Amino acid sequence: MADCIFCQIAGGKIPTEFLYQDDTVVAFKDINPQAPVHFLVVPKKHIGSILDVGGDDADLLPTVQKVIAQLASKLGITDGGFRVVVNTGKDGGQTVPHLHFHVLGGRFLDWPPG
Repeated sequence: MADCIFCQIAGGKIPTEFLYQDDTVVAFKDINPQAPVHFLVVPKKHIGSILDVGGDDADLLPTVQKVIAQLASKLGITDGGFRVVVNTGKDGGQTVPHLHFHVLGGRFLDWPPG
């Protein structure tokens, strides 16, 4: 989608420093971090939300999990733990209508969130 900010970032139209990129996903730091480590993993393909992941996307979730594990280790948050958040819809706090995974760590994360 031409007006989707995450499509523009993933497509290189909005410059950012990628922590990771391959043919399927990109990962980059959140511009409004809520923890000492806060990055996003975003599919390059426009997918509106987790509810829109379809049969053609069979490799997407395993790829996202692999990238999260690699970056969590690289950024030093595996020992203390971290949280992965996927907001879905308005009431779920999704502000960008493109599937993305928040990874937060580096401090104690209270429960319940929000």
